Order: sequence, then structure tokens, then C-alpha cells
Amino acid sequence: MPEPLDIAEKSTSPTVWRVAVNAPLLASFDYLPVDGHVATAGDIGKRVRVPFGRGDKERIGVIVAVLASEMALERLTQASELLDTVPVLDGELLESLLWLSRYTHGPLGEVLWQAMPKVLRDGEALFVAPSFVWSLTEAGRTHLGSAREGRPKALLSALANGPVSEDALRVVHENFSTTARGLLAKEFVERSEIALDTRVRNAITSVASFDEAHPLHALTLNEEQASVLASLQSRSGFNVSLLDGVTGSGKTEVYLQRMAQVLASGKQVLVMVPEIGLTPQTLRRFESRLGIPVYAYHSSMSDTERAQTWIAARTGLARVVVGTRSSAFLPFESLGLIIVDEEHDSSFKQFDGIRFNARDFVIQRAYRWDVPVILGSATPSLESWQNAVSGRYHREELQHRAGDAQPPRIVVQDIRAARLQAGLSPDALKAIEQTLARGEQVLVFKNRRGYAPVLLCHDCGWTAKCTRCDASMTVHNNGRRLQCHHCGASRSAPNACPDCASLALHPQGVGTERIEGFLVDHFPDAPVIRVDRGTTQTRDGMLQQLSKLGDGAGILVGTQMLAKGHDLSNLTLVVVVGADEGLFSADFRANERLAQLLIQVAGRAGRASRLGTVMIQTHHPDHPLLALLINGGYKAFAAKELPQRQAALYPPFAFLALIRAEAQHVGDARNFLVATRELLANELGVEAMGPLPAPMPRRAGYLREQLLVLSETRKPLHTVLTNALPAIYALPEARKVRWSLDVDPYDLY
Repeated sequence: MPEPLDIAEKSTSPTVWRVAVNAPLLASFDYLPVDGHVATAGDIGKRVRVPFGRGDKERIGVIVAVLASEMALERLTQASELLDTVPVLDGELLESLLWLSRYTHGPLGEVLWQAMPKVLRDGEALFVAPSFVWSLTEAGRTHLGSAREGRPKALLSALANGPVSEDALRVVHENFSTTARGLLAKEFVERSEIALDTRVRNAITSVASFDEAHPLHALTLNEEQASVLASLQSRSGFNVSLLDGVTGSGKTEVYLQRMAQVLASGKQVLVMVPEIGLTPQTLRRFESRLGIPVYAYHSSMSDTERAQTWIAARTGLARVVVGTRSSAFLPFESLGLIIVDEEHDSSFKQFDGIRFNARDFVIQRAYRWDVPVILGSATPSLESWQNAVSGRYHREELQHRAGDAQPPRIVVQDIRAARLQAGLSPDALKAIEQTLARGEQVLVFKNRRGYAPVLLCHDCGWTAKCTRCDASMTVHNNGRRLQCHHCGASRSAPNACPDCASLALHPQGVGTERIEGFLVDHFPDAPVIRVDRGTTQTRDGMLQQLSKLGDGAGILVGTQMLAKGHDLSNLTLVVVVGADEGLFSADFRANERLAQLLIQVAGRAGRASRLGTVMIQTHHPDHPLLALLINGGYKAFAAKELPQRQAALYPPFAFLALIRAEAQHVGDARNFLVATRELLANELGVEAMGPLPAPMPRRAGYLREQLLVLSETRKPLHTVLTNALPAIYALPEARKVRWSLDVDPYDLY
């Protein structure tokens, strides 16, 4: 991208705005400024409305440079409207977004669009839903002197020194809304709407202002935790620490105390979590411990709520933000620390649009802010592990569970000759019965939602296939509904076999719905709660499901959603159903993913003082991976897997880019990739392999092929892609396909 022009420099060429629009195009476009406006470097990061395309069509764009155009004045088009008086994207965030566009080789406009709330993308002014403050009336001040002790008096006392924001009151006063409504009815308090900006923020008294001496900040750390915290605190400026802590070792407590130190210095903190379901739980824990409002940012929030958090982070009002992948794009006034919890999780990778890893992106942002990053996991990604081994990251270890908790006992159960019911062996059912009898909780883990993976005709062998994908349709709703988990297609299950008219249609295999139904019948006196995508689609759906279980005896049935960071103190038994499914995959990351999943789900058991048990049901009890994990843990797995990756030239010892193409006719996709390979053929330092059919050759009605580009070092890969992409975009074959580029693909699927 050209450097912005020094406006003081004399030039005979017209000074223009270079504008990035939201379109799948590498180029940005030059426009003359609107009438009456002199272009300056201060315009960079502002939005403009510009003519774009044929006819009278217009688009919203972002000014990314001010420079002397190489085009003649008469060939330039004038922008229609300047939408902002100040940049909406500037400083560190804009620099980081420019880097992300270069690294992913993605269109700059599409990258910038991801960083803005919907209202900004739509060309509107940033609307923030009203915020409120509460204050005492004269009647309330008079009543305060004679009020009896209790919640009403506590709330009145909190308002005695001036107005207090509603968010702050909600954090520190239990049942705030009910108490406040009662006082409002008596006219002892009043509620006023305010604008959410820095002027109001500075004028409002906050009972939740951060105080390092807050008693909840001083939970006693064990020796390991204290050593890790001291080590983290000893490093200033930009650095990356990999906090490798076994499940239940107290990583969150270390986070909290490190956050407290950063907040006391007046800085902001971003905490990223992999799942929306973890956000409410983390929010409540952080708010109760830190004593300040903690803001959320994730896709289940409304556009208005996301805009509120966006502006609160930008103005500094949000001291702590907890968010999922999209929170990586938030602007900050004074960032001081970034924490990525469960850093290994694939949810941080975006698999469509701009394909990027949020973990890696926030490390780049931290570098520009010159602030530390903590990557936490019990099962670190092998990329992060190798970065720690090579010295690029600092590795901190928590090898023991906190408090009195002990590692769970792991039992590998051979089910080759067992009579299974809904995937559960007699031994597993007996263990569940005994656990419930002790008043404890059970997690039955099956990483496949739905009732069953396949609907099969017992007479002729017909199976229900998706008409748009090379995949079987999953059976849902106790056999009444079929759904494709790849393209979303759905239809009713047939009453008879479409091929032979037989009525012998039977669901084959088990999913979470089928296990749930069986356990409800088998243990009628115990609550059985299912946690998967089907039961947690509403806001706080995960929290609502877990709250149904309570603290008493009961059974959770769930997918990998339950393997991530949930602390269930009364859960003492985990039964893993279908562990074999990941043992024989051709994907080079399959072993890593299975190891992470098994260790993470095993970590849910016995997190308090009671000893936990993990029962892994398998038809391959002697499989080397299972033996390695049980006897040596994740560290032993990493020590064996990394040399194998190095020998095979797979990440983290090589760098990959995957070019995918899909079309109605497979020949169109293949021809495009062949032409692309020819553009890369003579480039030094890279190898192009393919084209080959994708592991799922047909998906959502399109036929799919792919080309893998590999380099032993990072720089040649990016140099080659930068040089070749304009020619790839210009290929005649490109007009007949949908194609994408994925740098650092998470998998080859």
C-alpha cells in the first residue's frame, strides 16, 4: 500500500482519498474529496460514501491513505459524502488491520469491515443505547438517616456521594433492580438517562472503581501459582507467556491476580475465551472478584449491545472485556494485557471470509501496544508449544491441581465384546448408578450431536444421504428429522425405505439426543441435562442448562462444548463414548485434536476434594496414543508428536497456505487450480501440491478441489503469494469458480 502523502509536499497530481470498500478485490480506489474538503492525513480511518460499480450504486468505504493520484484529474470520481468528523479506525487498530490484510492476503475492505459494528458498516453514526445513572432525591437523603439496615439502606448509602452508573450498582448490589424499583416507587431515588462518552464517564461517581486493596483480590495462591504470577509480573513490555497448567490447577486465579495488577495501573484488559457459553460464567466470576463492570463481546449479543461494548472499549469505560473471536477487533484507549484462555481451541480460527486466527492476531496487536500476552491451556497447541521450546515464548507451568483436588483416575475400558445400550457398556452404567447414589454428578461425553449419525434400511442397506453434500444426514428428534451438519439441509425422515419400500429403517450409532433419551428412561429419578448446539442456541443457553443440574446428583450429556473450562465441583465421573472416532483420521492434526479433547474432558472430573474417575470406552484399548496420554500426559504426547511433524514437514516446522476452489462442475475448479499452480511453479522456496479433491468433494451442491502451497520458512510463502495473487485474480478460470485462500489452515478439510 502506498505511503500517505506529506500534504505539505507540492505536487501537480490531484490529492485524493484512497478508499477500501467491502468487496472481494485486492485493490483500493482513488476518489476526489467531497466539495469543500481539503484532504489531509487526518482523514485516514474515516468512512466515506462513494460511487462504486455501474449505474447509481454507492458503497461505504474507509479512507486508508491520502496521496497524490497517478490518474489524470478527469478520470477520477468524486466521493459522495464524508460520514465522520473523526476516524472510526485509527492508531494501533488500523495498523494491525493493515498487517492482517497483508498476512492473510485478504481484501483490505473485508478486513476493515470485520472491525466495525454493524451500524458503522451501514453508514450510520455510532448509536449507543442509553445508559442510566441513579441518584438520591431530597426525600431519599432525608430518609437515609432513619432507614433500617438492609438492602434499601445500602443502596441509598451508595448514592449518598453522587450519581452512580447502573452497571456499577448491578455488580456490587445483589438484587439491585428489585430494590431500586421499590425505592423509585417511594420517590427516594431517581433514574436518569445519560450519554455514554468520556465526559459523562468522568463526571459519574462509580462505586465499582478499581481498588487494588479490594479484599476479594487477595485469595492465597499456592507455591506454584505464586511463582508463576511473580514470573509474569517480572516481565514488562511486549512478551508472550504460555501458561501450561493442568486442568484444575488454578490458571484463572493467576489471570485474576495479574489482571488486578494491570487494572491498578489504569490499563485495560482483554480476555478471550473460545465459546460464547463460557462468557457469562467468566463475566460473573470476574465481576464478583474485581468489583467492576466487565463487558462482553460475542455474536449472540444484539447489534446495539455490541456497539455499546465497542464504544466503551474505545473510550476506556470498559476496563475489562471478555469476548470470543470477534473481540480481537475491539478498539482500546489504553490496553495493558491480553489473555487468551484455552489458546489451543479451534474456535479462535475463522473458517470463512477472512480466514485468520484471533490468537495470532491479538499477539500482533499486543506487540504494537508493547504489552504482555498470556496464552493459557492444559493442552497447548503444538505451534505454541514449539514457540516455547524455541524460546520465542516464555513457558510457565502449573503441574498440580489447586487446593485438595487430585488428578482423576483414568480407566480404559475394552468394549469389544460388551453389550452396549445407547453406546454405554454395563460397567459404565453401573459406575453411573453408583455415582448418583453418592449424590454426585456424571458427564457422559459424546462428540456428536443429534439422535444418530445415520438412518439405515436393514433390508437393502439404503442410507439417508444429503442431496447436496457427500455426507450422511444426521438423525434428530428421536428419528423424525434428518439434518445435514455440513450445509444445514433438513427434511423429514421417510416412513419407508425410498429404494425398497421396507419399513425396517433404523437409526445407526448414537448421538447426544439418543444417549439422553436412554438415560432419562434408565435413571428416572436423576435429572439428565443435554448440552450441545441444539440446547444452547439462546443467550446464556449454556448457563441455563447447567443451572438445571444444580449441585445435587445428576447427569450431563454433551459434546466438546462441555470440555472447555467449566468448573463443576460435584462432577466426579466422566464417561467418554466413541473415543475411537478420532484414532484413525488422515488429517495431520487429528492426533493433536484427540489428545486435547480427551485431556480437556477428563479434566472436568474431580475438580474439588473428591477423587474423579474418567472411563474411556474403546474398541482399541492398546492403541499407542491412549497409552501415551494415560502414562505420560500431554507433555509426553507433544514430545513424541513434534519430531514426527518435523520429519513430515508439517506445522510448526513448515508453513502452509490452502487454495480451495468450488464450482458446479469439477472441471472448472480443477482448471482454475491448475492455472494457479502454473503461476506458482517456478517460484523459489515453495512447493505447490495438487490439485486434489477436498476430503469432502461435494458440499452444499458445489464440487470442491484444493491446492496446498508449502514452504519451510514463512517469508518465501508470503512473498510468492503477494506476487502471484493479482495474476490469480485475473485468471479467466477464476470467473467460473468460488475460491478462497487460507494461510495457516487449521485443517485440510
